[in-house]
Amino acid sequence: MQEPIYKIVVKTLQGLEVVLADELKALGATDVHPVKRAVECRGNRELIYRANYEARTALRVLVHLHSGKIFNERDLYRQAQSIPWHQLMEVDDTLAVEATIAGQVIRHSQYAALVTKDAVVDQFRERYNRRPNVNTTAPTLRIHVRVHGTQCDFLLDSSGDSLHKRGYRRDSVEAPLNEVLAAGMLLLAGWDQNSALADAMCGSGTLPIEAAIMALHQSPQYYRETPFGFTKWKNFDAECWKKVKNRADEQRLTSLPFPIWGTDMNPRAVNAARINAMAAGLEKIVHFEKQEFEVLKPPASSGTLIMNPPYDERLPLYEAEAFYQRIGDTLKKNWPGWTAWVISSNKEALKRLGLRASRRIELINGSLECSFQKFDLYAGSKYPKKEEANPEAETDTPT
Repeated sequence: MQEPIYKIVVKTLQGLEVVLADELKALGATDVHPVKRAVECRGNRELIYRANYEARTALRVLVHLHSGKIFNERDLYRQAQSIPWHQLMEVDDTLAVEATIAGQVIRHSQYAALVTKDAVVDQFRERYNRRPNVNTTAPTLRIHVRVHGTQCDFLLDSSGDSLHKRGYRRDSVEAPLNEVLAAGMLLLAGWDQNSALADAMCGSGTLPIEAAIMALHQSPQYYRETPFGFTKWKNFDAECWKKVKNRADEQRLTSLPFPIWGTDMNPRAVNAARINAMAAGLEKIVHFEKQEFEVLKPPASSGTLIMNPPYDERLPLYEAEAFYQRIGDTLKKNWPGWTAWVISSNKEALKRLGLRASRRIELINGSLECSFQKFDLYAGSKYPKKEEANPEAETDTPT
């Protein structure tokens, strides 16, 4: 019997669609199409397991169940009822329903989720005279409903907890960088995973830790503590999952021949970074140190520097601009031979770096629209005075 091929939707952060598409292709996905904040593809059960365990820029892996047209809430109920839910779960199992809405047919996501939940439990009640319970924290089956205009899609969440929860974050400081965003930034930067990497404003250490995990060929879910959603499904293949996990884990290295550094002037942040690195088993791989950027010496003669400087827009513009000007001066003085990438939502302050951006990528950090910019640092005076001096710099925008 031929193994079924599923239509799969893998969610990600805006701006990371292309790198996620590349990851999924490398894992064996076919018919790969980036869409806004997601990638659509096709694959077998093994791909579902691999995407959950190995894709660094995936947030959730959703498996398509059913599509139909709806023109009112009764249509939504009938479409949900047409799915044989008893083949997917038992009456003693639990469920949760989430919905995303766009258009005028149904205007409230919570209402769409409620109608779908009613359709599922009514089907069980009619069949068994009993109904499954709702569990929003750790359900057996997590159902996603998407209503876009008159198009309605039902999907199953194979991930469980969001895949950005790697399992190593034990401590953090204010506004920690999302793990998926950090991994995406490293991939977008084109870091070769075989040369020095530094984060001079590391906060709780997410970027250096994700870099180490990547360079060690370690699965991003290696330390995950909660089970994946697919392990609760009726068609869960334990042997296939064991094969996927063992094959990925066998690729894991134990050391690196180059430095990965994280520094911050806030001792609280450095302490949090060290705690997280220890939880990830990387305390001997990633070096964290309290240090101000202006006096920091590069850990190697060349490499990749990625910075996520503070860009609190509540600061007066003149303070932010002066701060970014000091960053630019330090980059030019102390980091020749390196490639620097800086992410910030304060685009006016970014201009004060006084460096020519050779590439700009638009990303979303939390709710903030950010520019992720690349600067090639040279010895000597090769820099124009203003960032606008390179109007032809490559600019990438989200799919």
